[in-house]
Amino acid sequence: MSQDAKILVVDDEERIRRLLKMYLEREDYDVDDAENGEKALKMALENEYDLIVLDLMMPGIDGIEVCEEIRKHKATPIIMLTAKGEEANRVQGFEAGTDDYIVKPFSPREVVLRVKALLRRSSSTKFLQTETTTKDVLVFPHLTIDNDAHRITADGKHINLTPKEYELLHYLAQSPDKVFAREQLLKDVWNYEFFGDLRTVDTHIKRLREKLNKVSPEAANMISTVWGVGYKFEAVKE
Repeated sequence: MSQDAKILVVDDEERIRRLLKMYLEREDYDVDDAENGEKALKMALENEYDLIVLDLMMPGIDGIEVCEEIRKHKATPIIMLTAKGEEANRVQGFEAGTDDYIVKPFSPREVVLRVKALLRRSSSTKFLQTETTTKDVLVFPHLTIDNDAHRITADGKHINLTPKEYELLHYLAQSPDKVFAREQLLKDVWNYEFFGDLRTVDTHIKRLREKLNKVSPEAANMISTVWGVGYKFEAVKE
């Protein structure tokens, strides 16, 4: 049965591209590939992909730059491939808007499992946009979070979020008025124990507010900064 998802695999090593393409096509995904950042960026912006597997270290435009440019235009889920010892680069990747990362060398089966998991929780996955009896819904003035469909609406208009942006908003909204430290958010939302650079959280909060603000300033204002501590979701803003 077709998975009805289109995936772009980007890596400068032909062997890796061929391997990932083979394993993903076995799962009935429709797979394109690109050997460098320039081609990947062009393809990502001109086509509608459900997910992108993106190598971090490439000659010319690297994965970080590609991810940053894509995030200016699209919320396509992105899995970054990184080599061991690139801790700082992985932090950069999260800041740029990566939703998950896999360390090389990797098992192709692991990549397939990560792809499936990210597609399941992706707000932009086409085959999840089916009509269901909704049960898991958070409703606030100006904002509704439908967790069954992974759908955000602000003042009745759909907001297109990346998987990590969605998870961050849903996590905060589940505990209104509770203050979360950046370290706690990084650990619980990103499953990441590295606390050396917390800009990842700040960057995603900024993006969330900007996207919400375009549709509903009231919804954007529900995400509050608690100076010196972190962030909280205020169910009612005066």
